[in-house]
Amino acid sequence: MGKKNKSKMFVALAFLVVIIILIGVFLISQSPSQQAEEVVQSFYEYEQEAQFAESWDLFHPLMKEKFTKGHYIQDRAHVFMNHFGVTTFSYSLGNMEKVEGWSMTKDADPIEIVYATTVIQNFKGKYGTFDLNQEVFVTEEEGEWLILWDYNK
Repeated sequence: MGKKNKSKMFVALAFLVVIIILIGVFLISQSPSQQAEEVVQSFYEYEQEAQFAESWDLFHPLMKEKFTKGHYIQDRAHVFMNHFGVTTFSYSLGNMEKVEGWSMTKDADPIEIVYATTVIQNFKGKYGTFDLNQEVFVTEEEGEWLILWDYNK
C-alpha cells in the first residue's frame, strides 16, 4: 500500500470516528423535559432515603429563601417520620409539561420557562395509607436544574 492510500484511509477512518462521536453525543444528550424529570426523580429518591440535606440542595434559590437547610431537614423528618409514622414512601410522576411565565408566588417575578409535573407520594404509616399530591416545578438556573414549589394563594 502506498503513502497516498494510507493517507486516504487515515482520513476516512478519522472522519468515521468523528461521525460516531457526534452520533453518540446526539443520542446521549437529553431534552430539557428529560433533564427536569431526572432532577425530580433525584429529589424524591433522596426524600425516600431521608437524605433531606441532599434533597434541599436541589431547591432553587427562591425555595432556599423559604427555609434554611437545618429547618427543612428537621421539619421533614419530624412531620413525615414522627407525626405520620412512616419510614419511606413510594411515588409516581405525571408527564412533564413546559410552562412559560410561571411565578412561585403572586408577587414574584415570572420565570421564563419551567417544567411542571404532578408528584403523588404514597405513604403507609400509623394512620393508614394516604397519598400526597403536589405540583412540582423545575427550571434551569446557571446550568443546574432545580426544584420549585407553588406558593400562589
